Amino acid sequence: MEGSETSNGTTLRNAFGNVLSFFILILIGVLAFSIRLFSVIKYESVIHEFDPYFNYRVTQFLTKNGIYDFWNWFDDRTWYPLGRVIGGTVYPGLTLTAGTLWWLLNSLNIPLSVETICVFTAPIFSAFTSWAAYLLTREVKGAGAGLTAAALIAMVPSYISRSVAGSYDNEAVAIFALVFTFYLYIKTLNTGSLFYATLNALAYFYMVCSWGGYTFIINLIPMHVLMCIVTGRYSSRLYIAYAPLVVLGTLLAALVPVVGFNAVMTSEHFASFLVFIIIHVVAFVHYIKGVLSPKMFKVAVTLVLSIGVIVCCAVIAVLVALVASSPTKGWSGRSLSLLDPTYASKYIPIIASVSEHQPPTWPSYFMDINVLAFLVPAGIIACFSPLSDASSFVILYIVTSVYFSGVMVRLMLVLAPAACITSGIALSEAFEVFTRSIKFQLPGLQGISPVKAEETSSDSTVPLNEVPKTDKSGETLKERPSRKNRKKEKEPVEKPSIKARIEKKLLVLPLEGSVLAIFLLVLLGAFYVVHCVWAAAEAYSAPSIVLTSHSHDGLHVFDDFREAYAWLSHNTEVDDKVASWWDYGYQTTAMANRTVIVDNNTWNNTHIATVGTAMSSPEKAAWEIFNSLDVKYVLVVFGGLVGYPSDDINKFLWMVRIGGGVFPHIKEPDYLRDGQYRIDNQATPTMLNCLMYKLSYYRFVDTDGKGFDRVRRTEIGKKYFKLTHFEEVFTTHHWMVRIYKLKPPKNRVRGKTKKSKSKSTSTISGKRSGTKKNPWN
Repeated sequence: MEGSETSNGTTLRNAFGNVLSFFILILIGVLAFSIRLFSVIKYESVIHEFDPYFNYRVTQFLTKNGIYDFWNWFDDRTWYPLGRVIGGTVYPGLTLTAGTLWWLLNSLNIPLSVETICVFTAPIFSAFTSWAAYLLTREVKGAGAGLTAAALIAMVPSYISRSVAGSYDNEAVAIFALVFTFYLYIKTLNTGSLFYATLNALAYFYMVCSWGGYTFIINLIPMHVLMCIVTGRYSSRLYIAYAPLVVLGTLLAALVPVVGFNAVMTSEHFASFLVFIIIHVVAFVHYIKGVLSPKMFKVAVTLVLSIGVIVCCAVIAVLVALVASSPTKGWSGRSLSLLDPTYASKYIPIIASVSEHQPPTWPSYFMDINVLAFLVPAGIIACFSPLSDASSFVILYIVTSVYFSGVMVRLMLVLAPAACITSGIALSEAFEVFTRSIKFQLPGLQGISPVKAEETSSDSTVPLNEVPKTDKSGETLKERPSRKNRKKEKEPVEKPSIKARIEKKLLVLPLEGSVLAIFLLVLLGAFYVVHCVWAAAEAYSAPSIVLTSHSHDGLHVFDDFREAYAWLSHNTEVDDKVASWWDYGYQTTAMANRTVIVDNNTWNNTHIATVGTAMSSPEKAAWEIFNSLDVKYVLVVFGGLVGYPSDDINKFLWMVRIGGGVFPHIKEPDYLRDGQYRIDNQATPTMLNCLMYKLSYYRFVDTDGKGFDRVRRTEIGKKYFKLTHFEEVFTTHHWMVRIYKLKPPKNRVRGKTKKSKSKSTSTISGKRSGTKKNPWN
């Protein structure tokens, strides 16, 4: 009777806990969505950054023309005159997801625009990521740790920076796919279910469709499998979790056009194939161990291992032969940059020039993960007690993500889920210890053993609302045994009594210390929440397309980018070509609807080097390069007037390096004075006469004859000069974007000598030099 009552009480408690967990997860999802809306509330519903504008343009094409036209779309408005095959060079996961959402909502008579769907895709998937983190952490350490990890990842600034409303980039859905794939892998590892193994392969396929970071998954999981094999933790569940993932996942990955045969031909995937062979050898050894006698087993193991080594060597030889012709041995430039942080700066300056590919600073860790940086070590220690297959995977995940985040600041995004999971485990374990200690020492609850609830319920049948009777030693009194069994049970009763006393001393902390520790943890969590809200509202909510600044006279809004693109859209021909540095290619194509020479895809280093060479050359040579590319307008970004630091003058040395990597006559030392990059009167003649300097500082002189650059904090060196091959056609209100038009080539006049030509030219230039203009008009 008492047992049934206890069973009913446990069932009711579990049901209440599940319902409560469900509502907490709903609130966490709402929190994850709402905290990312500051950009819409404070500014407007607009696409952020540079890459999202290309994704938005592709999504517009998909919803307008359909999936088949999308796969076969040749875009002639990018990379002129080469063009670009969009369907074969883009990761389609984000586009297909947003397009599906748009189609679904419109089929339900909810007429939202494509732009609105794109703006809110990232906040929606951030809620999904929180729920996936809960599922993953629950498989490792229970529901309490899962809820804590979900709450942490809903607010972590590193993830907010790439998932605010308007941040329509691949990471918006890729982080969810990453965490969900890891959850299904651990779920399969714990259950050995082929159903979850198949779902794991499908989740991996979605990750491949969404982001090039899928190579992290296909290398991390083999590392974990190999670690389990080496440490003697092989099981059939491990085989079921890994083998279907490699087979189905690789076949599905090859279906993505941008990946194709790279799924089996590049070095990033070879580790998974080698571990695939190793796990089959180990599985076969375990099988024959149960079939053969010990003597025959030794002979068979020798034979199997010999064959396995031969097969592995043969596979390695084939793989080496496949990649031997490649100068990078089958590795991509970004992968080599992760393995060797100095590789990009030495050999691929186009990768090193991207700000998000730079290594992070120590303050950026505190900014992006805040107090989680101090909780991660405690979470790692908690994963060791006890160590399981799932917890060992979490340890490997956090260790590798810490390394990669230290190489490239963009990969702080990969560190964020791992940091939240381990921190959630640490906080959950700490709260469990402290609350258990307080509960045990409260008046009226002295007799409850401080072991876990599961152990208590299995050892005693006393209902939770009743205080069990105890003897002097503190042990729960059991039913009176018969006389025959009293002597037999006398000694066993005394031994658990001593063991229980030891457990109580080990697991119970002082009451005052436990209360103080819980207070400090709550205070730490409050500090984390305040920092995350501040980061979401101030640091990561401002769209780069619209800039703001605060001064003594209020808020100032700089909308120069959209002003410039609107001018191009309304004042140039549809077929005109616009040249700029590659950073602004996506925005120019999407917002101005004009053909660009290079853009943010950066697939053709030679083409980018050509533009960099033109910007680094004197005016006449630059005009010849742009004219050969059929360019009609040149766009430069200049921040010297308002103090905008991310302008083209600050990026100019990368243009020189990238251009010099292809065209040797461009040498970086020619633009430096004693190793320093200067634009004042100490700048080199090569620097003062290059096209970038002239287009940036043309007419940059005030009425007092000064030209002070607020970004470089110096007076410019060359102030008064004329443009002979370019003419200024538009400069935005705050001088942040300047647009120039190439002058047409001069007609050749027959019957005139070179002497007369030079004489007439000098006369004309003399007349023009006498004209005075207000440089600020």
